[in-house]
Amino acid sequence: MPISFDERVRTLTLHTDATTYQMQIDELGYLLHLYYGRRTEGSLDYLPSRFDRGTSAAPHDKADDRSYSLDFLPQECPTQGTGDTRSPLLVVRDATGAFGCDLRYVRHELRGGKYGLEGLPAVYASAGEDEAQTLSVTLRDERLGLEVELLYGVLPHIDVICRAARITNAGTGRIVVEKAQTACLDIVHGDFDLVSLPGRHGMERTPVRTPVSQLSYVVGSAKGSSSHQQNPFLLLADRDATEVSGRCWAMSFVYSGSFKGEAARDQYGQTRLQLGLSDELFSYPLDPGEALVAPEVIMTYSREGLGRLSDNLHRCVRSHVCRGVWRDRLRPVLINSWEAFYFDFDGDRLVEFASLAKDMGIELLVVDDGWFANRHDDRRGLGDWVVNEAKLGGTLTQLIAAINDVGLQFGIWMEPEMISEDSDLYRAHPDWALAIPGKDPVVGRNQLVLDLSRREVCDNVFGQICSVLDQGPVAYLKWDYNRLITDIYSHAASDQGTVLYDYVLGLYSILERVGERYPELLVEGCAGGGGRFDAGMLHYTPQIWCSDNTDAIDRLYIQYGTSLSYPCSAMGAHVSACPNEHSGRMTPFSTRAIVADAGTFGYELDLKTLPPQAREKVREQVAWHKRIAPLVQRGRYHRLTSPLTDPVCAWEHVSDDRTQALVSAVVHELHGYGIARYVVPRGLTPDARYRDVIRGDVYEANALMEAGIPLPLAMKPGEYRSYTYLLERV
Repeated sequence: MPISFDERVRTLTLHTDATTYQMQIDELGYLLHLYYGRRTEGSLDYLPSRFDRGTSAAPHDKADDRSYSLDFLPQECPTQGTGDTRSPLLVVRDATGAFGCDLRYVRHELRGGKYGLEGLPAVYASAGEDEAQTLSVTLRDERLGLEVELLYGVLPHIDVICRAARITNAGTGRIVVEKAQTACLDIVHGDFDLVSLPGRHGMERTPVRTPVSQLSYVVGSAKGSSSHQQNPFLLLADRDATEVSGRCWAMSFVYSGSFKGEAARDQYGQTRLQLGLSDELFSYPLDPGEALVAPEVIMTYSREGLGRLSDNLHRCVRSHVCRGVWRDRLRPVLINSWEAFYFDFDGDRLVEFASLAKDMGIELLVVDDGWFANRHDDRRGLGDWVVNEAKLGGTLTQLIAAINDVGLQFGIWMEPEMISEDSDLYRAHPDWALAIPGKDPVVGRNQLVLDLSRREVCDNVFGQICSVLDQGPVAYLKWDYNRLITDIYSHAASDQGTVLYDYVLGLYSILERVGERYPELLVEGCAGGGGRFDAGMLHYTPQIWCSDNTDAIDRLYIQYGTSLSYPCSAMGAHVSACPNEHSGRMTPFSTRAIVADAGTFGYELDLKTLPPQAREKVREQVAWHKRIAPLVQRGRYHRLTSPLTDPVCAWEHVSDDRTQALVSAVVHELHGYGIARYVVPRGLTPDARYRDVIRGDVYEANALMEAGIPLPLAMKPGEYRSYTYLLERV
């Protein structure tokens, strides 16, 4: 069984196929963390030796035992006020204003299946996965009447353990939760690096690897979204860990709002890794009987390097976070109208555009910003999701029918969470915007954020979305979100410290209702590109626009970093025009396509301006992607080289049965009289032979996985050359 309890030594053990996670209820009732690593059996005593630690404080019931202190014991749910001077998971304040919380074990329960979280996304076990189990452990502070239910969900076959927590005021007075993180790993010895995914708008999720020391390393967002600048993912690795070797632990937050991740080595050489809600701009009061849920964190461990760790996360997100009919379907090849027309289009131009796209094999046209209200620029109209029939030359129903008659599916862009001051909705309900009374609001892209912490606002947004989607067979919705939250004030909130959390619950409630009403609709998440790329959004939108930056070379870095935690099937990636509008860089058309092939694939350019030769290239690229799409979206992904350290960025997709492998490489750094470059595939069948169906060459798998494929060194004009090899087992 995945979960067991040894009553003799009071240990709770969670097993996956390759890992073991163990905790212990100690003599005072504290829940201590014993082990998370390679699968092993029995009870594991890896607690640090107890001896006098000098100034380390002890609980009152151990006042005479100077060898006992929570300041050095590894814990499952460390709290402020117990003598542990490291960063806590939970901080609460009671009705008198005093801080302090002392949680002791009360009970535990084993349940079949994987737990769910009301109103929040969570990993789920698919039908037939009877081995998934849940462990519930209840801790209680008797003084406060506070109960914390720690939830552990085990999916054994993908080596994933999930954590969440339900914090309940079971007492008689009000308490205020000031910090509520979800997951904590205390590792008692070792030298580690922390890998995080910082970035900026247009250059998201570029990995940074930093040695863990006694300097606290904190990543996070207090912007109301997971953000362009940070990502709710942390990876702890042995200093010498590589893609294929070394111990690694990962945490991925299933949440789309403000978050905080921390890592530090303490005074005794132990490392604490933790992740959860941000405590900045957060203060959540709970009256008797009320509860707060700390959102889920996905945890996984690998002793085979970063590659195996990513594979665990990819399989979890692809098959146990993403839901609905589009979870496993191949995604349509689309073209978006934005970079072709911006705001300057009408119905006839869109139909003509669709005809060109159909001729090149494209399957879906997405009408981007500018189709509604008086939206002729980005200064007005958000919140008024009424079709501008004068601009389109007819109704939306007629436009959808015309696009469908051409042979393309129809998609549309919306930004439902936003409102313009120049809009009918704002004039009718100015209090529906998040804005501080008496203060001029901070604007981003000339827009404000709707207060989704209010049910009536969520109902209005949902109703307007339905009024659009009900006008015809809309196959795809691009859900955008183009600014962060700065003015945190809701006219309906009694405590403004609740607003950012309740906003995300409101967002999820709308997305859940949209999914239930339109089960065939493909929703792509977007937040100025990759500003809300997280497992929480992927529960509702099975793909996310990876970045507004479509420059192929920049995308090597963005997609490389994203792949540490998220599968290729989730990455919106398109071919755009050159010179690229974000970088000004010129890259070959073929290279742009090879980079976009590693995601959901589509186009962001004006087909009408393409010369005949380029149009034929589009036809070839679309046909090629349709051929390899099953391998890209369902296969296992390997990072073969890093664009951060190697002049060649190479990656690979391998089918589960190892009969096919797609190897891709881009030379992004070039020097005169260059040296030979080799790309070394992984994951092939040992002792087998593979044929490159593009060139006809036959290779020995063992030699490929040892020596690699030599890239051509021909002196051809131009930069950023790229290469693809489709290997099939013979």
